[in-house]
Amino acid sequence: ITAKAAVIFVTLQYNVTIPATEEQSAETVSLYHYGIKDLATIFFYMLVAIIIHAIIQEYVLDKINRKMHFSKTKHSKFNESGQLSAFYLFSCVWGTSILVSENYISDPTSLWRDYPHTLIPFQMKFFYILQLAYWFHAFPELYFQKTKKEDIFRQIVYIGLYLFHIAGAYLLNLTHLGLVLLVLHYFVEFLFHISRLFYFSDERYQKGFSLWAVLFVLGRLLTLILSVLTFGFGLARAEDQQLNFSTGNFNILAVRISVLASICMAQAFMMWKFINFQLRRWREHSSSQPQSVKKKFVTAKGKTSRKERENGINGTVTSNGADSPRSRKDKSS
Repeated sequence: ITAKAAVIFVTLQYNVTIPATEEQSAETVSLYHYGIKDLATIFFYMLVAIIIHAIIQEYVLDKINRKMHFSKTKHSKFNESGQLSAFYLFSCVWGTSILVSENYISDPTSLWRDYPHTLIPFQMKFFYILQLAYWFHAFPELYFQKTKKEDIFRQIVYIGLYLFHIAGAYLLNLTHLGLVLLVLHYFVEFLFHISRLFYFSDERYQKGFSLWAVLFVLGRLLTLILSVLTFGFGLARAEDQQLNFSTGNFNILAVRISVLASICMAQAFMMWKFINFQLRRWREHSSSQPQSVKKKFVTAKGKTSRKERENGINGTVTSNGADSPRSRKDKSS
């Protein structure tokens, strides 16, 4: 009885079968577009993401936490980095395989050629559905993980930025560009969180953060370059630049400027957070270094002062010939 309703939640909707042609392919191809029924699919896989989150937390992260005996602050950060590093790794591998199979890397013009990209293959649509489902599942996880009140606002902004840009790329038929930028961003974020996991196990590990800092800046620059090329040159030179909801064409000047401004503001926000993070680390390192040097200086000064006192006492005793034992013997002899 419930099979027809369950299909809407489990399988992808809005498939279009393209018949085979001699010029393009010898087999029929099934492509997909989006619609209102995608909300049901996103809701179902949001529940699946909550279950997978709980499995990783209980069978992997909690066991490591018991062995390492982390503090409450490190405990929450370790759980956050553990969950995100697993998700980023999975998304990077899957997204890269889609880029390779669809030849988006070898042909950069595919980011804007043949826009609007209303029909997308199964893997790309499923990728976007799971991305939206994962970031929607992060809202109830704030309650399940008992996030501190002072961290809730930061987490909401963090999740909201992901949902805004992923949903924007999906709804505006910019899935090609969105996939490339997501894989690029996820790779840099995966490096940061995996470096933080190693740092919690051994605080002397700092090489990963140095490599992440370099790739973070390069990732922001590459994101801006690809965005400017797509909206400033590729889509701006397209023949059809009229807003048409039926065909999914949003290639007008206002939309291009809005999307490009949104991407630039997001990159500027991340760079601002990155600079503050690096300045805070530099201040902590510079403030801890003089204290250690001062302690060494004080201990060294104390040792030299004792020696000087001992040498001074011996010197005063031996310099007084009348009081020294050797001088008495000389006199008596």
